[in-house]
Amino acid sequence: MKLVENKKLTLVYSIQNTFEAGIELEGHEVKSLRSKLGSLEGSKVLIRGGEAFLVGVYIPPYQAANTEKSYDPYRTRKILLNKEEIEEMYNFEMTKTLTLHPISLYTKGNLIKCEVAVCKKKDTRDKRQDIKKDIDRRELRNL
Repeated sequence: MKLVENKKLTLVYSIQNTFEAGIELEGHEVKSLRSKLGSLEGSKVLIRGGEAFLVGVYIPPYQAANTEKSYDPYRTRKILLNKEEIEEMYNFEMTKTLTLHPISLYTKGNLIKCEVAVCKKKDTRDKRQDIKKDIDRRELRNL
């Protein structure tokens, strides 16, 4: 079940490859995500020192009154991957035209997973083609 999605990602980027990763969260962050609170807008994945980190994800406190005062909803969270996947993602990240972005946070059993995409920024020509395809689909549906 998808908890949080980055819906605007496909408007700006074309997705080349995807990875499934675990995410390191605190207890109240898990409760907040299960309540479908949070946002992936403006977030990205960075590889530093052989580890992957999720930067810019907004996860608000579950109960604001009971959360410690030093809690930062935009804090950097660690992504759990094996070494081969991290190395592959690092090679993608070192390519100038490719970036890493989270697509969604979802549940798999009782775990919360993060779907990470290797993305390439679209040209205006590509965006126009996508808009044209959407219009054609709508017209076919209306017939």
